[in-house]
Amino acid sequence: MHDEQNGRSAALTELRRLLADGLLTAKLDKTRLATRAGLGRTTVSEAFSPRGPVPSEPTVDALARALKLPVEQMLKLQRTAANGPGLADAGGPGPGKPIGKWEPHALEVHPAGPAPGTRRFGSAEPHALSGYVSRAHDQVLAEAVSEAGQGSSRIVVLVGSSSTGKTRSCWEAVQPLAKMGWRLWHPFDPTRAEAALEDLHRVGPRTVVWLNEAQHYLGDRAVGERIAAAVHRLLLSPTRGPVLVLGTLWPDYARQYTALPTPGGEDPHTQVRELLSGHILAVPETFDAAALAEAAVLAENGDRLLADALTRARDGGRVTQDLAGAPELLNSYEHATLAAKALLEAAMDARRLGVGLHLPQAFLTDAAPDYLNDTDWNQLTDDWDDWAGKAYAELAQQVHGKHAPLSRVTPRVQRRPPGPCGPADAASPRLAGLVFHLADYLEQYGRTTRRHLCPPASFWHAAHTHLTRPDDLDNLTRAAEARHRLQWAHHLQLRAADHGSTEVLAYLARKRDDAGDREGAEALARQAAGHGDTDALTLLAELREWAGDRESAETLFREAAARGNTDAVSSLAQIREKAGDQDGAEALARQAAAQGDTRALASLAQIREEAGDREGAKAMAREAAGHGNTNALNYLAQMRALAGDREGAEAMARQGAEHGDTDALTSLAQIRENAGDRESAEAMARKAAAHGNTDALNYLAQIRENAGDRESAEAMARKAAAHGNTDALVGLAEMRATAGDRWSAETLYQQAADHGNTRALTSLAHMWEKAGDRESAEAMARQAAEHGDTNALVCLAEMREDAGDRESAETLYRQAADQGKTRAVARVSTTWEEGGDRALAGQSADHSKSPLWYFLRMKEAFTRLWPYGLDPDGAPTPPWQ
Repeated sequence: MHDEQNGRSAALTELRRLLADGLLTAKLDKTRLATRAGLGRTTVSEAFSPRGPVPSEPTVDALARALKLPVEQMLKLQRTAANGPGLADAGGPGPGKPIGKWEPHALEVHPAGPAPGTRRFGSAEPHALSGYVSRAHDQVLAEAVSEAGQGSSRIVVLVGSSSTGKTRSCWEAVQPLAKMGWRLWHPFDPTRAEAALEDLHRVGPRTVVWLNEAQHYLGDRAVGERIAAAVHRLLLSPTRGPVLVLGTLWPDYARQYTALPTPGGEDPHTQVRELLSGHILAVPETFDAAALAEAAVLAENGDRLLADALTRARDGGRVTQDLAGAPELLNSYEHATLAAKALLEAAMDARRLGVGLHLPQAFLTDAAPDYLNDTDWNQLTDDWDDWAGKAYAELAQQVHGKHAPLSRVTPRVQRRPPGPCGPADAASPRLAGLVFHLADYLEQYGRTTRRHLCPPASFWHAAHTHLTRPDDLDNLTRAAEARHRLQWAHHLQLRAADHGSTEVLAYLARKRDDAGDREGAEALARQAAGHGDTDALTLLAELREWAGDRESAETLFREAAARGNTDAVSSLAQIREKAGDQDGAEALARQAAAQGDTRALASLAQIREEAGDREGAKAMAREAAGHGNTNALNYLAQMRALAGDREGAEAMARQGAEHGDTDALTSLAQIRENAGDRESAEAMARKAAAHGNTDALNYLAQIRENAGDRESAEAMARKAAAHGNTDALVGLAEMRATAGDRWSAETLYQQAADHGNTRALTSLAHMWEKAGDRESAEAMARQAAEHGDTNALVCLAEMREDAGDRESAETLYRQAADQGKTRAVARVSTTWEEGGDRALAGQSADHSKSPLWYFLRMKEAFTRLWPYGLDPDGAPTPPWQ
């Protein structure tokens, strides 16, 4: 022992002598040496100090290279000084390598991105790691690491279920030791137990012993107890420390190893129990509120992996399980058997088109066949049911984080309180047959990678045959309409009505009413109301009122009101008011306000103002404002200003401001300006701005600009932008562009863009396009698109088309279409049709996302092309009834 200490001391003395000589020869001071070596000034000083610790291998390596000293000789002296002559002579400081040279996944830290060889999803790189969220157990682990760094040997074994973040916690914890030159040894080959038993006696100081999945070491029947004893001996040896032993275990193993033996029974884990006693650290299953908040901050700052995981972590904060399971789930999908992959794709399409979380097995099984090509299908048709059964079993296999690609679930029965739609003990009916849940990650993956694909015919047929939930059928109806699959949309809509879809029943009621079938319309509306949707009754009542049948309308409104519909109460109040029943109208309006709907009070104020009952209007408006609705005061202010009653208008506007609504003041300012009283208008706008109304700041900026006071206008606009309203900057830019001041306009547009206004980017693109700078225009349009404004690409394409550059325009239309821009899709479809390529035009229908966009932008174009719609494969549908 004495000889070993002498050897270490002599080696350290020689090491420092060589460093001092090298420093003298190089004619450097320690500050310049630190800069040249890329080290801290304190680290260099400690390396030269007789009272300092043995410098680390990386420090000696950097200093030797900076001073042009023999690196291997210097490292050998360092190893002898740190570990003693025996280990240095054996060629190194023991098993392992510097922590900084390890790749975390080689230590079994689960990747959070796609695994190697798979397609990338989003921006995740292979073997990606998310940002790290520190939790309570990390603080305890950090203390043990700190004590090890200060010279005390420690052991910590983290215990938690699969994929709860145990190994990642260990990896993050040892990073401070990496900076101190510590090594890490992961006994692995030929087996974990054999490697540990063979080399534990060679472990030197400043080494992390990495026992991930410690059951493979401590639970080995043949040598587990011997390994535990060797680790114990290592921790207690003063000459071999400091060392840090880190392990991970599942709870079942921890309970097994620490359980006390029964009297007279065997005790197979004596040494292991002794080793673990007092050194187990529990890792929670889920993120608590603080951890979720920290994860949200990382996500907001650009951590895509955490952001995606947080959108999927529906089951109480199981974020680490989601991150660990994601790449394995994707791998399961990529390498699934033919039948299993078809089931997964049918499930992905069902979820992205609006079918609920619980997917019936009968639906998935019948939906899957057309996802296989003819060759693959022919291989399975001998016994499809058998193949499907095997596929479900395959997809039920769990990966990291206890996730399965497609897992069987049992929906909970939901009991609701009493109400107009059913008794208190009415329970949601269980879905018939087995139901399955698609893994959240695969659902998200499918929404991204399959967003432009139309499901095949077997999918639509299975949906029509097996799905019964009205919401599912409504959503699929919209999806079919959006893709111009009109025949399937029609049949799905009828099935939705058969199963009580209130939306479809209301639609059909309106169609019946338009056709003059009042009795049939009422029956359908009441059927919808029976399912809890009283909007159908109010819609029908409105149609009757518009047709002049006020008595029938009032009957239907009263029926809807009796079922709790506050819109109907407001409508009844207006009917009573128009009929001259002011008392009845007021009573109904107050009833609606008590239920949270103040529109009736505001409407009564307007009706009375228009009828000349100013006092009655004022009373109703004040009552509405007292309930939080200041629209009536705003309306009265404008009406009185237009009638020339400036004093009354100001009084109404000020009352609105007192209730927190400064829009009345802004509107009044505009009325004053239109009347030529600019000074009064500006004063009124300043009052509104003083109350925090940024629209008033915008208006003031325009007033100042029109008055030629550009400096004040810009100051007002910037003030509005600082409060989140950039419209003033854009407005000024447009005014200056119109006046021909391109440079000033461009500056203001850029300022608005810097505050996040994508409309400004689009305007800049237009400006540069008109000026002939196409390259800058495209760059700005793409920047706007990247910030969510794909209209920029469409507008730019239209400008190119107007200029006769059709080829360039089509390229831009296609780029916008790829981002789901329906206007662009319609234009591309027309282009392809004119070119004779109807198949490609049909594919463009699958890019649409919204039925509203479809009806507004694409219905005319697609109806002209395919009056009967398209089949699921994109071929035109033959005529049908």
